[in-house]
Amino acid sequence: GLDLEVRPGEIFGYLGANGAGKTTAIRMLCGLLPPTAGEAEVAGVPVGRHARELKRRIGYMSQRFSLYDDLTVDENLEFFGGIHGLTGAPLRERRDELLPSLDLGTAGRRLAASLPLGYKQRLALGGALLHRPPVVFLDEPTGGVDPVARRRFWDLIYELSGQGITVMVSPHYMDEAEYCTQIGIMRGGKLLALADPEALKRQ
Repeated sequence: GLDLEVRPGEIFGYLGANGAGKTTAIRMLCGLLPPTAGEAEVAGVPVGRHARELKRRIGYMSQRFSLYDDLTVDENLEFFGGIHGLTGAPLRERRDELLPSLDLGTAGRRLAASLPLGYKQRLALGGALLHRPPVVFLDEPTGGVDPVARRRFWDLIYELSGQGITVMVSPHYMDEAEYCTQIGIMRGGKLLALADPEALKRQ
């Protein structure tokens, strides 16, 4: 029951209780689940028809960080780069560009298992950004992370938006909805309201 349009560079937030359909909607838009009805287009690619091309155009960070604890930071990024066909010098160049921007510049040889939760969060985001996707999906990315790490993560989201990257996020905490440019409130798989934070508060 979704009908929405998200503009380039926008930070779009899905709000709703557990079971509202936020994760299901994100997985459908990522091509991980077939839509039950209707049509969707993400970054110019029809969902459900061109899965390979869609995966090239999006980054996805799941609720549970999809990291390998027994690999180092560099090895995790090498693995995720390989998934997107990024290897050799182009991968190293992109890794060296990403790590400082994620405040992970000196962590390359550390095992993922040894990282604090906020670092793991930023590493998972790096894995989603390696191939320079124009659209990034973040599914409750800050769950269990301390307030300082949460604030830094949202700073990174603003930086992505400033680069013209579209961010689709389901905030884990209600106050994070304030950081979105547009919010959709969901219940039972349907969109109940769609507006910017100030307009929603007035309603």
